[in-house]
Amino acid sequence: MTSKLAALQQKYPNAVSWAFGDSAAMADELAALVIAGKKTASCSSLHAFQQDDDAPAIGSFSIILSGSQQPLCVIRTVALRLIRFCDVTAELAQKEGEGDLSLAFWRAEHQDFFTRAGSFSPEMELVFEEFQLVEVVSS
Repeated sequence: MTSKLAALQQKYPNAVSWAFGDSAAMADELAALVIAGKKTASCSSLHAFQQDDDAPAIGSFSIILSGSQQPLCVIRTVALRLIRFCDVTAELAQKEGEGDLSLAFWRAEHQDFFTRAGSFSPEMELVFEEFQLVEVVSS
């Protein structure tokens, strides 16, 4: 554990540490969007959310890690909603801050992501998390 991570865990005692996505490159890309203020939301499958002992709750803090597992920033969950993949709106997709911010881009990328995870269906339920950037970790 790095000294920066240890200091953040002391400052935010119940925070969990994790990286976005399913690759180091994706973790770096998505964390950069959070730091830039472009990404204020994320989602997971309901199944994955229910299996996660460290799933976010409203008001909880998360330490976002880079692809190399270094702390980059801290976020706080401000809203959670249950929604089917096919019901995600353009407004929600835009909050994820990815690509051209369109619903079409969001659907294509997330379908690929959930397919890689082995669980895609247009009717699948998602937990959509909105968050605020609390702190950027200095390099």
